[in-house]
Amino acid sequence: MLHFYHTLHHGRATRHSLWLLALCLLLTLQACHSPHSPHQPERIHYQGEAQGTYYSITYYDTVPRIAQSEIDSLLADFDLTASLWVEGSLLRRLNDNTTDTITPLFADLLTKSMEAYDYTDGAFDCTVGKLVNAWGFGFRKHEELRQHAVDSMLGYIGTNRLQLDTADNGTLLLRKGTPEIELDFNAIAQGYSVDMLADFFEAKGVHNYLIDVGGEVIGRGCKPGGEAWNVGIERPAPDRYSAPEIELSIALRDASVVTSGSYRKYYEKDGARYSHTIDPSTGRPVEHSLLSVSVVDRYAWRADALATAFMVMGLERSLAFIEAHPTDSQVQAVFFIYDDGGTYKTMSTPAFDKLINE
Repeated sequence: MLHFYHTLHHGRATRHSLWLLALCLLLTLQACHSPHSPHQPERIHYQGEAQGTYYSITYYDTVPRIAQSEIDSLLADFDLTASLWVEGSLLRRLNDNTTDTITPLFADLLTKSMEAYDYTDGAFDCTVGKLVNAWGFGFRKHEELRQHAVDSMLGYIGTNRLQLDTADNGTLLLRKGTPEIELDFNAIAQGYSVDMLADFFEAKGVHNYLIDVGGEVIGRGCKPGGEAWNVGIERPAPDRYSAPEIELSIALRDASVVTSGSYRKYYEKDGARYSHTIDPSTGRPVEHSLLSVSVVDRYAWRADALATAFMVMGLERSLAFIEAHPTDSQVQAVFFIYDDGGTYKTMSTPAFDKLINE
């Protein structure tokens, strides 16, 4: 059985969407390198915009062998594949049924989404696009939803309704069980793009870096002096406009950390707050005490998908899921923040405890 610790905090309980703040301690320019290296690595830092959010990248190298223009190009190409916000993207065209031809990159992203769907028993589901839009969290205008409309859209939900196929000429194809299915990769795309950039850095021979795309973070290698990267996790804030505060920081080495939550992406109507996290089984925004979930895993795409799945499950189901998978390393380092009647509490697994900085 897993053992958890609880810490009580006083504060106003709200539902928020959580994003991470990467905290790089830049106190020295000594780097994690061979003692025979003739040159000291230098800190190189880039920041910009992608996927409707920011990116921030720090790496150490003796020469700047990766240019920011290369990073911008990779992220722009990825948006043309997987973004709902880019007119004419492959994802938009597939949702509009103007094509069924896909690229190897799209096929890989979809394959990973299918894997996450199966692993989480459907709590992670990339076919919630129609519901996300209907509830007002997509690029379309919010609709006035009645239960019969939600029930109707549930007929178009289920990643198991998708199939990858190959034409006789080798072209990759996406087969949808019904044309009304709309895909939404928002719960995995940023994590996937972080892994994509990490692969690019490794291929270029850069092995000490911290990549942050909209709060989805991966740290490989080490900081100067051989220290792990330090990454902060945000404390729940009263509303989306509140300045971020750090709840705690963890040491990250050759791993990623992704947080999903509901306290910065929501809307209020008639005194009720509606979370952007949609439960694929009910078709409605989640209603439970869980405020945020942070998952540490080697791969950011998997941490991204699992954090979303846990937000769908809620605290009790998430804990049961973790306990039911005791040998699966990807669900062992998890940190929860949840509402407990006007205050909030935290709960973490032993694997996560080992990462917390004192």
